[in-house]
Amino acid sequence: MTAMAEDVTPDQFRSVMRHVPTGVVVVASTMPDGQPVGLAVGSFVSVSLNPPLVGFFVAHASTTWPLIEPLGRFTVNVLAEDDEATCRAFAMSGGDKFAGVTWHPSPTGSPVLDTALAWFDCTANTISDAGDHRFVLADVHDLSARSAGRPLVFCHGVYQRLGDWPQELRKG
Repeated sequence: MTAMAEDVTPDQFRSVMRHVPTGVVVVASTMPDGQPVGLAVGSFVSVSLNPPLVGFFVAHASTTWPLIEPLGRFTVNVLAEDDEATCRAFAMSGGDKFAGVTWHPSPTGSPVLDTALAWFDCTANTISDAGDHRFVLADVHDLSARSAGRPLVFCHGVYQRLGDWPQELRKG
């Protein structure tokens, strides 16, 4: 017998989804007063090659996305394996998430984190509701990647590096 969607609890869903590895990105923009704003996102995906489109999901509860959405432009910064502290800072609500983070403006003026493994300069194409999140489909106007490096990955409730297996998950 197959479970119906209403039979799956949020805790069950979260427990099983912990087994799906995800790359971690920072979505960032610059406010009209020049202040950078950003948030960590763990649902970044390539959508289309022609035209170049990417997408990500943002929780309705986000306090940062409502600052970025009306601007219509942002960068998506792919975090490198050494960027765990950066990810944790951008995942928190409130505070100066850019404290100690060096960045430079993208061609449209949004922050490109200097430690990013790759970045995409985007404008919002379509934003739609998807359960307790919003799906942001974005047009890519510019992008770049470092020639070497590995991404930060989140899986089993912990940050990981490709090729590593967290000590707490190793079996004897």
